[in-house]
Parts: sequence; structure tokens; C-alpha cells
Amino acid sequence: MEWQNKNQNRTHSGFNEENEMKWNGPYFFIQAADCQLGLIQRYIEKNSEPGWQKEIVLTKTAVEKINSLQQKPRFFVICGDLCDAFPSEEPALRAEQERDLKRILSNLDPSIPLVCVCGNHDVGNQPSSADLLAYQSAFGDDYFSFWCGGVFHIVVNSQFWHDRSLVKEEAEKQDHWLEEQLKTLNNSGAKFGIIFQHIPWFLNEYDEVDTADAYFSLRPEIRQKWLPKFKDAGVKVVFCGHYHRNAGGFFEELEMVTTSAIGGQLGSDESGMRIVKVFADHVKHEYFPFSQFPEKVLLNM
Repeated sequence: MEWQNKNQNRTHSGFNEENEMKWNGPYFFIQAADCQLGLIQRYIEKNSEPGWQKEIVLTKTAVEKINSLQQKPRFFVICGDLCDAFPSEEPALRAEQERDLKRILSNLDPSIPLVCVCGNHDVGNQPSSADLLAYQSAFGDDYFSFWCGGVFHIVVNSQFWHDRSLVKEEAEKQDHWLEEQLKTLNNSGAKFGIIFQHIPWFLNEYDEVDTADAYFSLRPEIRQKWLPKFKDAGVKVVFCGHYHRNAGGFFEELEMVTTSAIGGQLGSDESGMRIVKVFADHVKHEYFPFSQFPEKVLLNM
């Protein structure tokens, strides 16, 4: 199947809004993160020669596991760091990685919408306007929203909260847009909201302060501004990646879920994906290494 960018005009064409605004019973989706083609050889193995064959195998495995499910998920979302090479620093290498990634992901069952979220390696640690345009050209909008099964889903570019120094205008546009999306969620009759982003707001505790892992979460002052707004609007869960390990916690009843990588691991977890079950008033989820990924998902309580 030929690659198509389906997240355009701040929405995703894989979902019919009129139909999807209604609750039609429990459903499930697959959440993953950090295919990051090129990381293992560059960072973990410290090999000066670029290559990403191991990530190719792992990402192919992800697609094969999803396609083999007896009941198809409503969608497959990858929460950032699709590839490893930074777009502005190594554009030729980045283009090769994107080509291979798209070739693999194009084999996803066409009935399953693919939702791509941008990470720091996709738009840069200090993104520029050119970086954003390069990502948008390759993968579509860097932030957008869509309805699925009576639940409102919001995809955001978390890099704007990490460093917006070169893209203040673009970051402020997302801030304003996000405020409007939260109003939509609050006033639309949605069962609740789910947010997808790359960088976690926190790893385990809402009141975490700067630690050795500070790179892996957003600053407390940003967290304190946005998480109460999410909770008040009806967001139930925020799904993230970036940490290359599993983590999570709660801000009051708002859950933060950090999912380990499809690609290279930085802890004791194995490469895998998360199965997320959505019910009328709650969300259940479990991370499965590829070696334990089920062939059937039961939507029991």
C-alpha cells in the first residue's frame, strides 16, 4: 500500500467524525512508541557506522503482530521518535530512515488507521520552523484531534513544551488550539478524552522535581499549568513514549502512561506494544513484549 499522510487540517481522515462521536460499546487500540530507526547501532552499540536493521526487524514484528490479531484494533498509534536522525543535522540519513519506516508501516492492515505522533528526534530537540515543515511534509500535522467510538483523542507536539525558543509563534498556535480542543471535549458529550504525545509530563509522581531523568519529562511549571486543565476538561489518560522504559502514575484521577519502545531499550523491558481497552467509564491497558503479544484481545471488564 502506498504511504499516505492522513493527519491533515488538524484531524485524521481515517475516522468519520459524524459516526465516531457516538459511543458504540467497548473497543481497543494499540499504542507504541520509539521505533527510532538507527538508535540501537548509534547509541546503544556505539557503532560509528549508521544502520538500523535491528529496528527494521522489530518494527516489522510490530506490524505483523497487529495484523495477526483476530479482532482488529480501532487504530495503531506510535507516540514519537519514528526515526533517530535529526532532520536538520543529518537530512540524507533521515530520509533513508523515513523511507524504510514508511515501507514497513505501509504493510499495516489498511482497515487499521495509523496515527503518528512527533518526538524530539522527529522535529529536533530545539525545533526550528524548517524542522516542523520537514516533519509535516513527511508525516502530516504535528498536532491534531479525532473522534473514535465516542471518545475524543488529542495528539500534541510535546517538543513545544520542551524548547520553543525558535518556534514561539508555532508553539503559541498549538497552545491556543489545545485550549479550544479542551473546550470541545468538555462541551461535546464525549465519554472522556485521551491525549497522545511523546515526552511524558512526569515519570512516576506528579510532584517530581529535576532528577537524573529530567531529560525524560517536562518541567514542573509546564506540568502544573496544563495537567489541571486536562483533568478539568475530562481527559482520562495521557499516553507517551520517549523513556524507552515503561513508567506511569497519576495526577489525581488523570493517568500518565509511558510506554517502552518498539526499538532500542534503555532499561529492563523488552521491545513491545501496549494494548489499550476503552470502556464507557474507564481505560484498561497492558504492555506486552513481542514474545508475549496475544493473538486475541478480549474486551472484558
